Amino acid sequence: MMVALREASTLLVLFLAAFWLPPQCAQDPAMVHYIYQRFQVLEQGLEKCTQATRAYIQDFQEFSKNISVMLGRCLTYTGEYKSAVNNLALRVERAQREIDYLEYLREADLCVESADKPLEEKLLQEAEEEKKIRALLNTSCDNMLLGIKSLKIVKKTEDTDGSWMKDAGSESPKVYFLVGSRNKTVWEFANMRAFMEDSTKPVPRKLILPLSWQGSGQVLYKGFLYFHNQGTPNEIIKYNLQKKTVEDRMLLPGGAGRALVYQHSPFTYIDLAVDEHGLWAIHSGPGIQGHLVLTKIDPGTLGVEHSWDTPCGSQNAEASFLLCGVLYVVYNSGAQGPHRITCVYDPLGNISSEDLPNLFFPRRSRTHSMIHYNPRDKQLYAWNEGNQIIYKLQTKRNRPLQ
Repeated sequence: MMVALREASTLLVLFLAAFWLPPQCAQDPAMVHYIYQRFQVLEQGLEKCTQATRAYIQDFQEFSKNISVMLGRCLTYTGEYKSAVNNLALRVERAQREIDYLEYLREADLCVESADKPLEEKLLQEAEEEKKIRALLNTSCDNMLLGIKSLKIVKKTEDTDGSWMKDAGSESPKVYFLVGSRNKTVWEFANMRAFMEDSTKPVPRKLILPLSWQGSGQVLYKGFLYFHNQGTPNEIIKYNLQKKTVEDRMLLPGGAGRALVYQHSPFTYIDLAVDEHGLWAIHSGPGIQGHLVLTKIDPGTLGVEHSWDTPCGSQNAEASFLLCGVLYVVYNSGAQGPHRITCVYDPLGNISSEDLPNLFFPRRSRTHSMIHYNPRDKQLYAWNEGNQIIYKLQTKRNRPLQ
């Protein structure tokens, strides 16, 4: 632009020289003054043109910078929208599975069977269902519980309700401490010794969840904390402890969360559990008169894989846990105990309550707020009237029913 202005000035000078006044007129002071003023006006015009050009260049640079920033934001938003669409597709697929499951429950409640349905077809469907369940619970774990050998009081607190655990899906030595039946603060201890000694070094990490949990049925599995969202009847939250974000959420079908899962646990409506087969939920269901429902959950998609109506009732129950795919329910006939397992449910039908010996817990004065099995160290983690307890187990290999 400046080169063009200089060329314009040169052309103007040549133009004026071509029409330059004769020498006699050049001596006229008025004419000289007039020409000088015209040159001043021309210089001022050129200076304004230069300033305007510089301002235009600066504005254009600023505009280009803003466009670059906006393009970067558009790329970020595009990635977020794509992730949201993919998540929505998973939710739609999960909702379809849950609708199918609810349709199955409705048909089961109606108990309508076609009179002319061939017996062979019904047997085939039952065989397919059994095959599906066996594929779902297909692991090398075949242990059954024989007894509770001993207990160890790891820590004592003043809180009657809460839960504590290690990650049931990793080798991490960290211990997590969740106080209360409604809270959003999680304490992370470096190891069991730090948890037991409650020392200042290393300092436990304080994690604040965006949502509060309900009850004491929380579990930690492969870096994710799963808990019942307070204020909702049946919403399960999957929280990433490392990223500190809600990874996913689901609604348990079948009327889950409408009633207490255990009579002696007055704040827990959904109890989550982990065993060798993965993630489970124990809850009450509609129309089954206080009996527990066992639901297998896919921890990756939070989809319901299968549900079973168990014969185990919630009356006088205080907690339960799963070991090798078998549900063990702990009952307490009175406020002072004893605590014993009197109902067992095996989805594969290999174990029944009649096959087990009398399974008593070492006497504790109060009911348990939670009892959870850890498949990594094969122990029970329990909370009893402010005491954090570990129960060691005695097991044996299970012999399938013929």
